[in-house]
Amino acid sequence: MPEVLKAPLVVEFPFTRSLGPVQSAFLTGLRERVVLGVRTGDGRVLVPPVEYDPVTAEEIRDLTEVAPTGTVATWAWNHSPRRGQPLDTPFAWVLVRLDGADTALLHALDVPGPDTVHTGMRVRVRWAAERTGAITDIACFEPYEGDPAPPGDHTGEFEEPVTGIVAPARLDYTYSPGRAQSDYIAALAGRRTVGERCPSCRKVYVPPRGACPTCGVATSEQVEVGPSGTVTTFCIVNIKARNLDIEVPYVYGHIALDGAGLALHGRIAGIPYDEVRMGLRVEPVWTEGARYPDHYRPTGEPDADYDTYKELL
Repeated sequence: MPEVLKAPLVVEFPFTRSLGPVQSAFLTGLRERVVLGVRTGDGRVLVPPVEYDPVTAEEIRDLTEVAPTGTVATWAWNHSPRRGQPLDTPFAWVLVRLDGADTALLHALDVPGPDTVHTGMRVRVRWAAERTGAITDIACFEPYEGDPAPPGDHTGEFEEPVTGIVAPARLDYTYSPGRAQSDYIAALAGRRTVGERCPSCRKVYVPPRGACPTCGVATSEQVEVGPSGTVTTFCIVNIKARNLDIEVPYVYGHIALDGAGLALHGRIAGIPYDEVRMGLRVEPVWTEGARYPDHYRPTGEPDADYDTYKELL
């Protein structure tokens, strides 16, 4: 059997969010070592606070301070902490009902092992040494045997409140392309582009998927396409991507390789960006040691007639 390809992949982007008055006060409070909840119309105190009552959907703004001590409502042991989690040694995930609150807050509890944590355990906040106005200002919870700390009377008014946060979203995984795409990648190493033909509708898929998404039948007949193709549609990129050494503006387009039944993505260069057009005939440009074309450039042929590629838009 051919070697099964696999590679580690990371999808990561920063998610920027503006905060409303309730979340702003909550996160600003953490920066100042104050835990705030919000009181509902029937007197319940919700921590973390929300802007609308989850029962009645009424808007709620009545902020009230709760204690930094509380009781473990339930827990689960984390044997292998991952990157970005609160602690780098094994710890317990806990739901803590802070004194003065009617709901529980999810966070980490720093204890030696699972035999040292239990439901009903008393705990308190361990504050981070440096606080910026984020949930990580609570470094974790720790066991506490003292008396319940009295809740304060902070109203939620702060100087220099936190108005927005940037939360990095990241997904680490291992991708295995399967038989059809492994063959496609192997062909690219030889500067060939190979698709697969559906035995029913006869459409040639590039890159191949191993099955026809229209007919639902397996594909196995390999068909070499290109190398030239036609630009079916395109966009002009004006924002430079991080870690991508390409000066803006540049053009990224859909290119229908000759003989293919659908278009693939590719960068178009070798021509001023404002001269790229639908129907432009292009060919791949390879760089030394590359496993896929660096970009596509004009072939110098006359533009393709619209009717030859309109079904591929």
